Amino acid sequence: MLTLHHLQRSQSERIVWLCEELGVEYELKTYPRDPKTMQCPPELQALHPTKAAPVIQDGGVTLAESGAIVEYILTKYGHGKLCISPEARNYADYLYFLHFGNGYFMPAVLGYAPYLRGTLVYSEGNLAAFFSNRSFKQALQILDDRLQTNKWLAGDEFTAADIMNVFVLTTVRLFVPYSLEGRDAILAYLERVTKREAYVRAMAKGDPGLAPVIAAKVATPGM
Repeated sequence: MLTLHHLQRSQSERIVWLCEELGVEYELKTYPRDPKTMQCPPELQALHPTKAAPVIQDGGVTLAESGAIVEYILTKYGHGKLCISPEARNYADYLYFLHFGNGYFMPAVLGYAPYLRGTLVYSEGNLAAFFSNRSFKQALQILDDRLQTNKWLAGDEFTAADIMNVFVLTTVRLFVPYSLEGRDAILAYLERVTKREAYVRAMAKGDPGLAPVIAAKVATPGM
């Protein structure tokens, strides 16, 4: 049986959600963050050299990295669900947004975090500050523009591309409390997400007691 090691309040919520959407039989092992360091507990760190979640075990396979795990589960257990066929007109859109969450959006949010902490101030000639600010704003604009004309990121169908991006729009804001004010298409999208039964089940199993972070503003970082 597939075993999923899930660190609470982390990107491994993606894998819990994916399994619930697919109806995959799996064993869920949850781990709280260390209250002082916010890191994985030692028993989770010992599972893989990354010392981070998510980690899955499937027979003799131990695999980390949420994007790799999503593709592994889709390929082995998905039976064509939650992905788009290469022959479909929106295949490139699906592929782009499947990798957008980890490849562009998450780095942009982390790069923007110093602004919110007041440790990075924009000034003329400060290229690091310029590019961090620009990348963050571009990431949100790309998503908002896409969702103004599409129900889901790949188009009319909910796919794994949505699973890969929602975490950065929600739970990440517990750590980097950026605003979604004025991003009406994104906010409407998050409302649709929270109505999905599989999402509700996944959050209740993996992070009980955590209300989805879908408001326009998050006042302060907190767990």
